[in-house]
Amino acid sequence: MLKSATEAASSPSDPVKLDLWRRIYSRLGVYWKAVIAAVLLVSVAAATQPTLAIIMKPLLDDGFSGSRPSYMWSIPLAVVGLMFLRGVCSYSSTYLLAWVANNMLLGLRKEMFSRLLGLSDEDFKRGDSGRLLNRFTIDAGTVTGLATEVITVVVRESLVVVALLCVLLYMSWQLTLIVLVMLPISTLIARVFIKRLRRINRETIGMNAELTRVVREGIDGQRVIKLFDGYERESGRFEYVNGRLRRFAMRAASADAAMSPLSQFSIALSVAAVIAVALYQANNQGLTVGSFAAFMAALGQIFDPMKRLTNIASAMQRMLISAESVFTLIDQKPEDDSGTGTLAQPVKGRVEFSGIYHRFPNAQTDTLSDVSFVAEPGQTVALVGRSGSGKTTLVNMLPRFVNPMRGEVCIDGQNVKELSLRGLRAHLSLVSQDVVLFDGTIAENVGYGALHEADRGEIRKALEAANLLDFVDGLPQGLDTPVGENASQLSGGQRQRLAIARALIKNAPILILDEATSALDNESERQVQASLELLMAGRTTLVIAHRLSTVQKADRIVVMDAGKIVEQGRHEELLELNGLYASLYRMQFREED
Repeated sequence: MLKSATEAASSPSDPVKLDLWRRIYSRLGVYWKAVIAAVLLVSVAAATQPTLAIIMKPLLDDGFSGSRPSYMWSIPLAVVGLMFLRGVCSYSSTYLLAWVANNMLLGLRKEMFSRLLGLSDEDFKRGDSGRLLNRFTIDAGTVTGLATEVITVVVRESLVVVALLCVLLYMSWQLTLIVLVMLPISTLIARVFIKRLRRINRETIGMNAELTRVVREGIDGQRVIKLFDGYERESGRFEYVNGRLRRFAMRAASADAAMSPLSQFSIALSVAAVIAVALYQANNQGLTVGSFAAFMAALGQIFDPMKRLTNIASAMQRMLISAESVFTLIDQKPEDDSGTGTLAQPVKGRVEFSGIYHRFPNAQTDTLSDVSFVAEPGQTVALVGRSGSGKTTLVNMLPRFVNPMRGEVCIDGQNVKELSLRGLRAHLSLVSQDVVLFDGTIAENVGYGALHEADRGEIRKALEAANLLDFVDGLPQGLDTPVGENASQLSGGQRQRLAIARALIKNAPILILDEATSALDNESERQVQASLELLMAGRTTLVIAHRLSTVQKADRIVVMDAGKIVEQGRHEELLELNGLYASLYRMQFREED
């Protein structure tokens, strides 16, 4: 894990800070031609600023005296020309750097999303979704936006300050010394407030992620909030986060507001000293009115770029903090995909769990302990048992969403760890109790992923097998009907059957059904179950079910309790044993009656 950017900023030579800078600008360097062009344009724009101050001397000394009549038109034209040149250069440089920033943001977000999809299932369970969303929506934009802003400000304002200092020295080196003595005081004041702003910015980024999480939960859980009268609780959570953000914003505003008048006071002291010395020199005929006006014009212009150079330090800290957040995601270790093997074709679908042990981090007991069984090709094996007995954890080892601590999971005699993830998962279909559908049409969801080119005939057959075709044909747009965000316009049973159709169209040799009919009413369950029985023929099917009525026809029922297999057999055999399965079955039978 990277150190905090606040700590990294504490010492300029900190290797972590240098690494963040290197990683940011190595991505910016891909567009080096546009960056160099923008820097040249910024330099030209910066060069025009001190020229305006220099014009003041001949304007006052010669123009108003009438000794140079040509100044009546040449100086106004020069001013217009310089401003026009500055405007063109500023626009062009701003456009080029915006192009660079947005292309950099495009690539950075692409890299982040690619890594996000490559994280392990355990990482998603441990992760804070609000923080993840914040990295995409805020942190990535902050990094790329400020990366180009830093270039603009540092190049432009540094050139302006150096050029204006040269003008000041040329007009009066004595007055310039006074300015150089007072400027460090203003800079020191600014540094004190920048440290405070840096700390506040870090706290604000974290609280923004919390705000995103609270609002998202309010959207996702709006029905639960209404039914269980959670208004006050959710409002309280939101008010706390919202209030904290307001306090952070006010603390930042207070520090920023205090920095300006204090800096301005130190500047006023230097200006007062300059005026006093200038009047003394004028009385002794050492300084003309034009030279003093040019000096004051240059002096008046130098404070703004100095302030922007000072403020960019705060922006740099925001950039480093956001970069740390972004690169923490990019650097996160992806799920292990070291296997290179592929299953021999055709895949028979023999699944074997051998001596499986598993324990979640920080848990006191094993989730699974010495679990072994075989599902022969074409067999349907049902896993049943009380909640928390390890059924889902066990089945999740087949697609390697979860890895065993000990033991092996094999398909056709090959350890799944030796197979590439894409090669392994290409032969598996899954319907989970937690249905996930995407914002698109019915056809796009059924033919999702690598099957996006499935023809409409295949999609219709899958929908028919899932007992959903009549419903889809009755919609105004049929297969092209948008389902909305997570298919919110469909009932729970309809979403479940769409997910079943998506799994069926894949036609994989191994099918996993994790409470696949849990959201269906009795009538829909019977219809879907009948279709599944036809389509499971010839496939190895692992079924996780709490409703034992759905697994009575399974070739084998594996009964689990506390992470161990306690019974195995067919439905009738297990009833005769009069063990845990019979007890669960009688309990459900009474409940259904």
